[in-house]
Amino acid sequence: MPPRRAVTGRSQEPRQRFAEELRLLRAQKGDSLRQLGDALGWDWSLFGKMESGQTIGGPEVAEALDQYYGTPRLLLTLWELAAADPTQFKERYRRYMTLEAEALSLWHYAVSVLPGLLQTTAYAHDLLSAGGMSGAELTRNVEARVGRRELLDGDHAPRFRSILSEAALRTPLEDAEAWREQLEHLLKMGERQNIVLQVVRQEVGLHALTNTHTMFLRLPEGRTVAWVETGYSGELVEETAAVERLQLSYDLVRDLALPPAESRKFIRQMLEEASCEPST
Repeated sequence: MPPRRAVTGRSQEPRQRFAEELRLLRAQKGDSLRQLGDALGWDWSLFGKMESGQTIGGPEVAEALDQYYGTPRLLLTLWELAAADPTQFKERYRRYMTLEAEALSLWHYAVSVLPGLLQTTAYAHDLLSAGGMSGAELTRNVEARVGRRELLDGDHAPRFRSILSEAALRTPLEDAEAWREQLEHLLKMGERQNIVLQVVRQEVGLHALTNTHTMFLRLPEGRTVAWVETGYSGELVEETAAVERLQLSYDLVRDLALPPAESRKFIRQMLEEASCEPST
């Protein structure tokens, strides 16, 4: 089969193609970035970042642009392709990691697995291995993840709050001893002055972040960004209105969580239950 030829001369790379279409449609409309922002109710700087390829925004932004430009599902489809591109996931994650290292405070919600900043070596190994990693790649990524824990060490370490779903605490490692070590590690980390751990019991039912791992970063210049991750992709959210909506959801979940002292008791109870079980 002969190689596929480009017909339009536009980029075949999803993220770049998305940005090209955004620039073209705005030029055809004759709007400035500020006019576009005023018309759609988003900060105009978001559209500038989307057109330059710095971010792809969220699906709600793509849908609003489709409606404004009269291009039903065109931009949403291009957004989905850009969001699914694994090379772009790595690029976004690298930028997130840079921002994480600069953050003055962090707050997080865990759906089903413990946050990387609180994982033991054994937990990180089993989790990444279950995701398909092996050999040198697995070793390298486990070392990198464990190394991230240094972020929470030292006199000037940022404040970190993690709200853990009960599901994350009821999904043990296959090695019972390694799982007990992980629970002990959580209790030890929770004793630090800069770390707050809370637990959301399963009995509270569905809530605003039921299926969304979320990390918020408060940066030195005062703004907050969020990293949102599902089982298939992750997105760095920087647009102010979108971050505020996510933070409202987080606040609602925090209201449902056990207080820190009760959360420590719950984790300790989980450890006692794990200690009573025979090792396999």
